[in-house]
Amino acid sequence: TRREILLNATTRRDAFGAVVGVVGVGQDITEKKQAERYQSALADDLARLIDTANAPIFGIDVHGNVNEWNQMAARLTDYTKEDVMGKNLVEGFIMSEYKASVKEVLDNALNGRETANYEFPLFTKHGTRREILLSATTRRVAFGAVVG
Repeated sequence: TRREILLNATTRRDAFGAVVGVVGVGQDITEKKQAERYQSALADDLARLIDTANAPIFGIDVHGNVNEWNQMAARLTDYTKEDVMGKNLVEGFIMSEYKASVKEVLDNALNGRETANYEFPLFTKHGTRREILLSATTRRVAFGAVVG
């Protein structure tokens, strides 16, 4: 069985400071590396699931800038991922009369108050009106901090 070893080495010196050898300490990190590979594969699977879901899914960061835009969101709006990534969702893509209410729903989610089934119209890149049913949920990192 192959093992992964983390090796730390430092010089060994005599009383005068001259190098007389090397001291090495090895640590078996095989299980840690296996867990990292598993987590990476799981993260890839979840990202693929989000990107190919049969529903539009988008994400914003704490500043309201788009940081997730799946294939269905692109298909329904005609905006590619490249068109929207890093841009403010409300300012750039929501109709004027709905900006305040959509921003409130998103701000609530950023503060831990989630909203289900909020309806609003959205115009595609080519001017077609789409009725959107928005569920806004808080996105957190492992230790609980809100990231979007």
